Amino acid sequence: MTVKILDRLERLDWKYDSEADVLYVSIGKPKKAVGVDIGQGVVVRYDEEKREVVGLTILGIRQRVAESLATQSSDGRRNRRGRA
Repeated sequence: MTVKILDRLERLDWKYDSEADVLYVSIGKPKKAVGVDIGQGVVVRYDEEKREVVGLTILGIRQRVAESLATQSSDGRRNRRGRA
């Protein structure tokens, strides 16, 4: 089965729910889709009819970023503008 992921150039929209600590990312305008839990707090939003990924939902994003930054700091690494 072929699944399309960013098959064409579309605008990415996002919304962050600070109370729930959830980041919603939509490829193009948000639309109805099936949620597929791929583990570790990430849900892929999938349009079954078009067989394409239309978004992502990432749970606990604030905590994930904080933990990643703490790990990098404790390892003595610095990451500035994508460079380690």
